[in-house]
Amino acid sequence: MPLDRNHAVPALVGNPSDFLMIAGLAGTAYELAAISNNGDNLFGLGGAMGAALSMGLGLALAQPKRRVLVATGDGELLMNVGALATIGVMQPANLSILCVDNGHYGETGFQKSHTSLGVDLERMAIGAGIGATMTVEREDQLAAGARMLRESNGTSFVLVKVSTAEPPKDKLSLDGAANRVRFVQAMRAAG
Repeated sequence: MPLDRNHAVPALVGNPSDFLMIAGLAGTAYELAAISNNGDNLFGLGGAMGAALSMGLGLALAQPKRRVLVATGDGELLMNVGALATIGVMQPANLSILCVDNGHYGETGFQKSHTSLGVDLERMAIGAGIGATMTVEREDQLAAGARMLRESNGTSFVLVKVSTAEPPKDKLSLDGAANRVRFVQAMRAAG
């Protein structure tokens, strides 16, 4: 039985202030906003499906002393799965990827995604050259997944299999310009 995303994602992320965070569309953006109270260290995407990994890679390369977390869904990742190959080649040591897989395209009508039909995103990450990967499907795997996101000495990829339960639907600003200014100011203040 898949995990409840409303429990699994906070357990994997832990203290959100440990990361600079890029959130993909839909559920992951709402989850990180709820976990971080829409914190200044979160840049949530709105209307840029497929961009989270590329933005996270750029941020990790630009901020090598900060841990960067990209949280994305299976559908959003599938829109730009080629970014995994670039990340595998670049291998930023400070980049962690959390893919929340509910097997559906939540933004476009809740159709089944390719992961419901047998596509394995962890294997794709391995094939792209990402060495630290894990699929979390059970409660007893959450702590190991959280450690991998925080402590990996290279790019890490954690896929969490969740049910189709709804993510939280509040506390998310989709004002891209305001989010960019707030995020950049927070990065500069942190050094």
